[in-house]
Amino acid sequence: MTAVVLVGCGFVADLYMRSLATFPEIHVIGAHDRDAARLSAFCAHWSVPVHPSRETALAALPADGLVLNLTNPTSHAEVSRAALEADRHVWSEKPFAMTMTEARALHDLARARGLQLASAPCSVLGAAAQTLIAAVRDEVAGPARLIYAELDDGFIPQARLETWVSESGAPWPYADEFRTGCTLEHAGYYLSWLIAMFGTVRSVTAAAASVIPDKRGVAGAAPDFSTAVLYFEAGPVARLTCSIVAPQDHRIRVVGDKGVLDVSKAWDNAAPVRYRRRFTLRRRLMEHPVGRRLRAPGPGHPKVGRTGAASMNFALGPAEMARAVAAGRESRLSGAYALHLNEVTLAIQNATEGTGAQTMTTRCAPMEPMRWD
Repeated sequence: MTAVVLVGCGFVADLYMRSLATFPEIHVIGAHDRDAARLSAFCAHWSVPVHPSRETALAALPADGLVLNLTNPTSHAEVSRAALEADRHVWSEKPFAMTMTEARALHDLARARGLQLASAPCSVLGAAAQTLIAAVRDEVAGPARLIYAELDDGFIPQARLETWVSESGAPWPYADEFRTGCTLEHAGYYLSWLIAMFGTVRSVTAAAASVIPDKRGVAGAAPDFSTAVLYFEAGPVARLTCSIVAPQDHRIRVVGDKGVLDVSKAWDNAAPVRYRRRFTLRRRLMEHPVGRRLRAPGPGHPKVGRTGAASMNFALGPAEMARAVAAGRESRLSGAYALHLNEVTLAIQNATEGTGAQTMTTRCAPMEPMRWD
């Protein structure tokens, strides 16, 4: 049994609680939030103990337990640092840190203390991602040459954001989301898959922009659009696009010598992975319009059974970390992986039209295949 405490009881914390319930070997021993009313409402809804301070929450956790840092992005580094200094393993919501100076300091602190440190997203451990990664490794479509990854969410500022409320009554923090930016919030969903497939991103050529000047009157909003070309040391090139403006499109397509591998739903752990072989029809070269659905490797993992982002199992990452702690090994979502993901994401987020190519300074090996036995 692995004990966890939640620090931060906002909108995403309810998604974690629903996901953690699918892992009976994980036990939530309490939660803390600096907002007393939010803390009380959350703990009452989920019937978990209240920790009035962060210190009591950390003290209640055994040495092999996990801190789930679900605070606002600007608090991630400070909360993770406090947990690491208390000699506790940390799973952080994304982004890992808002600057690379903070991210490197956290990575080095965790290594110095022999602690596990990783960050969301963990959809890369899901059935869809692992099926796609296995197909790429097996060259089902031939050697991978080019990847198109889309994370466009529709015209979000025009949505009824005020009505988006979590199970325990937390409003969706749209002001924080706009200030953090769609790139830091969402690029990791496919960027993590790509790094798991191919390892180190050698260089990034990107640009980001704010194309909607006023988002519900939120001052200091981050770019609402970004696009990047990623050059991997392993050879393939990927184009990654994020926006909260363009019509929703969550596809990833891996182009190989024999055809295309594709997934249409980034946020569905059970989304089908299809191989569309390439053929010639009346002199025209084309991919099969239906494609062959590929089988997932292994028996799979617990499903949450909802729709949209709520269909993702947010506990796959913490569960993998718990397994790693118990086995005395490094998690597949290691500190080096989180650090590289953070650097590439920040490179995209902070790029302007004149930035040009950026050489990455961190490195990460491809991920060992996952099996949820």
